[in-house]
Amino acid sequence: MATKLDAIDTRILNALIRDGRITWSDLAEEVGLSVTPTMRRVRQMEEAGVIRGYGAHLDVTRLIGEMPVFVSVTMERQVASALAGLERAVADLPEVMSGHLMSGTQDYLLHAYVRDMEHYRSLLDRLTQIPGIAHIQSSFVLNTFLARDAPLLEPSTRR
Repeated sequence: MATKLDAIDTRILNALIRDGRITWSDLAEEVGLSVTPTMRRVRQMEEAGVIRGYGAHLDVTRLIGEMPVFVSVTMERQVASALAGLERAVADLPEVMSGHLMSGTQDYLLHAYVRDMEHYRSLLDRLTQIPGIAHIQSSFVLNTFLARDAPLLEPSTRR
């Protein structure tokens, strides 16, 4: 169930998206409230699960590699043990940033980063060792034109 947000909540969230380390006083000034009601609203959104946490944004291209790749995985059989085994194995691959169980023709879509084709071949070799995989197909990203850490919020956004 979606949480109802008013215009001030939306301004708070947009400010926190831009700078998660903003001071209470700067946040309050930006949204037009005093510090106490600003803190109260942030805590309410934390308790409601709208704000799940705070953290550092790391540059994956500097840590792993500059080549993003999407890897589609089709399983031999969609049985719980095979799916769980793949999910456990993929969770241990540092190159994989996200993994999604999908509907449609592929069973899984993995988003990974590699340094170069040799690094990709190494990742592919590790993936092919996972039991139950029938088919792997990869697509390399040519250009990223949009990447967000959070949705755009508008004051009129109400659910």
